[in-house]
Amino acid sequence: MTFGDGAAIDARAVVSEGRITLEGLHARPPHPHPADDPLPHPHVLTPAHGQPAVRRARPSWPRGREGRLMVAKEYRAAQADGRDPVLAVMYATGRSRRRSLKLIASARDAGALPPRHNRR
Repeated sequence: MTFGDGAAIDARAVVSEGRITLEGLHARPPHPHPADDPLPHPHVLTPAHGQPAVRRARPSWPRGREGRLMVAKEYRAAQADGRDPVLAVMYATGRSRRRSLKLIASARDAGALPPRHNRR
């Protein structure tokens, strides 16, 4: 397989008894870029070029009281729209279901959301 920048991957596969096995895998780097090109790829920033390579898997979310209030706001808005409130918190925070449930529980404990069950 050859890519547009000249990089290539050579794979050797063997088919035996209905199974595919990779025997060898070799990669060739891309062609060098011109000297006037400041970055090796236009979409990659590395520390070598003066800018940090920062990638976050999820959006930043405030901690503490402010974060709990925002969780409660997302939760109530989803309930009002008839959507799943836990999924709404998951999408808003970028956290897993388990972590989102913990955030919702902490918002309940802080009084930002009503308790799950009415106590008798």
